[in-house]
Amino acid sequence: MIEEQALQVVRQQIDKIDLSIQNLLNKRAQCAQRVAHIKFDNSEYNDLYRPEREAIVLKNIIARNDGPLPNKEMARLFREIMSACLATELPLGVAYLGPEGSFTQVAASKQFGGSVKLLSMSTIADVFHAVEVGKCIYGVVPVENSTEGMVSHTLDSFISSPLKINGEVTLPINHHLLSKETNLINVKIVYAHPQGFAQCRHWLNKYLSHSQLIAVSSNAEAAKCVAEGENRIAAIAADRAAVLYGLSVLSSNIEDEVDNTTRFIVIGAHDVGTSGSDKTALLVSTKNRPGALQSLLTPLADSGISMTKIESRPSGRGVWEYVFFIDIEGHSQDEDVAEALEKLEQKSSMFRVLGSYPKAVM
Repeated sequence: MIEEQALQVVRQQIDKIDLSIQNLLNKRAQCAQRVAHIKFDNSEYNDLYRPEREAIVLKNIIARNDGPLPNKEMARLFREIMSACLATELPLGVAYLGPEGSFTQVAASKQFGGSVKLLSMSTIADVFHAVEVGKCIYGVVPVENSTEGMVSHTLDSFISSPLKINGEVTLPINHHLLSKETNLINVKIVYAHPQGFAQCRHWLNKYLSHSQLIAVSSNAEAAKCVAEGENRIAAIAADRAAVLYGLSVLSSNIEDEVDNTTRFIVIGAHDVGTSGSDKTALLVSTKNRPGALQSLLTPLADSGISMTKIESRPSGRGVWEYVFFIDIEGHSQDEDVAEALEKLEQKSSMFRVLGSYPKAVM
């Protein structure tokens, strides 16, 4: 009896807190609507979602969190609150590399929350096109894996696209072998994205060396192929794809590296302001002569700017001509970064700032 009375007191407290939370959430949504009205009155239709503002809010939430909810969970909850409030202003359309069940869809949901309209695209090029023509305001595509490096299709798309990088998302990647079969020995064909095969190379050589490997546009597409196909086939995909397509998990966590992580980028048509903790992506090229690359990077070193990545890709303009994708710390509006970029541009035969954007918070 005493226990039941104690529980009743706590439950009444929870009910009061829930009521306060509900009222505060609606007040927050009303503020979001007022923001929308102000921006619409000033014709700022494309400025409702501010990645830098959201990054600042999430960083502040994590900084002041004192538990017992962990930082990751607190940030996730507020991401959903911001997503729902934004939807009352203007629902966002976000294109992603599909089909449904892909890791890119998970990354898009992590970045934008559950209240956006996600549109599945068949290829990375299709994601870029959807944003370029205004079918979606943003797109999400994979750009780099911790095991296999850069995603060349994404880098190559920037060479001819006017789009900017507006954000980044990191996602731990766990691969699973999905099938209608119940025994590995029966699997004769495996479908996956080339990156999926590469990230599970050792496991495949050990357990499925007898199987044919067929590359498709995404791991979710691989799961879809298996669901629609005959027996004796399998797919490398996320465990959520097993639920979506009615498949069994033959083997779990088959990736070669336990810390396997993929970085995704958010692409959009507009520049992003500074959040105080940013990265800048560059696309540059120089004439093919001795010491050209070293000379190109000197302004960054002289200004004390950290270069976090450099990747070369064929330019498509001639044999043995290359462009360089460079990531640096800081925002292009920062005084030291702006000064270094001005000098770098003078040394380049081609120079573009692909975007300055907030570092991933979650």
